[in-house]
Amino acid sequence: MPTSLLPRLPPLPAVRDLLNLFRLRAVKQLSQNFLLEPKLTSKLVAAAGRIKDGYVYEVGPGAGSLTRVILSKGVKNVVVIEKDRRFQPVLEMLVEASDGDMSIVWGDVLSHNLAKSFPIEAANKWEDKHPNVHIIGNLPFNVATPLIIRWLKAISEQTNAWTYGRVPLTLTFQKEVAERIVAPIGSHQRCRLSVMCQHLCHVQHKFTIPGRAFVPKPDVDVGVVRFVPLVTPLIQCPFPLVEKVVRTTFTSRQKYCRKNLEKLFPTPLRPVMIETLLDEANVDGNLRPFQLSVDEFNRICIVYQKICERNPALLKYDPRSEGGIDDEMIMANML
Repeated sequence: MPTSLLPRLPPLPAVRDLLNLFRLRAVKQLSQNFLLEPKLTSKLVAAAGRIKDGYVYEVGPGAGSLTRVILSKGVKNVVVIEKDRRFQPVLEMLVEASDGDMSIVWGDVLSHNLAKSFPIEAANKWEDKHPNVHIIGNLPFNVATPLIIRWLKAISEQTNAWTYGRVPLTLTFQKEVAERIVAPIGSHQRCRLSVMCQHLCHVQHKFTIPGRAFVPKPDVDVGVVRFVPLVTPLIQCPFPLVEKVVRTTFTSRQKYCRKNLEKLFPTPLRPVMIETLLDEANVDGNLRPFQLSVDEFNRICIVYQKICERNPALLKYDPRSEGGIDDEMIMANML
């Protein structure tokens, strides 16, 4: 459809004027930073790909800067979730202007289930191309990392929004976090988050937004990252087990991975079990965590899962316990 034929919202006051009119200020405790520059809001929405005739779930719309751009792209429906009721008059103004193409959920995105946000006909089979359903958001810094971890778990289980298929996400993070998400093997930025994201999704750091573009200006720049879930995860084990192994491996980035991985086992078993784990996984224990490929993590997780199947008590072992009663209890229950 030519740009001139795309739906247009009726004339509305500028977002900046609405913020002033309703005396809306960013709340530091909520990590709020408003993105008001039209060129940048348009670029962020464009990073999500083609959304025309699609369905969009926007996280934390605030005063609706991104929402206006999304609505202008000819979507069938946009659902926004916002926990700050101060934005109610501004967002309800957009609902009225959208002529039924927008709805608001008041609540916390960390606990909200998107499984029934859109009609069932919007869904695609997991193996097919991703559906025309999109998650977009300028995330508050304090929620970004815990939220993506929760959503990665949902992707692995094909629950929540991912009952509709391989729904892509386009989200903002602190630039440093965005760089960690896409960090390649050997990078000094590679970490637990890199592996967890890359084994479940194709990730792209689309572009960087300078901090000065936000109101108020944060101390850091912001990275826009796009996630497209993979048809088949690269690590073939349940999410909790993968998260446990990866987190333990990155306990100390500069130590050899064997020193971190041995913490998966009670202290008395470590000398023997770490050799069994590394030998069966065919992994060099003298590599640093950031030097391990996703395929090597896959082999480690598969072997660890087999060891746990022989010794189910190990699944409950908390590597952070560092000895003591937890060690004794696990040893008592070992086969």
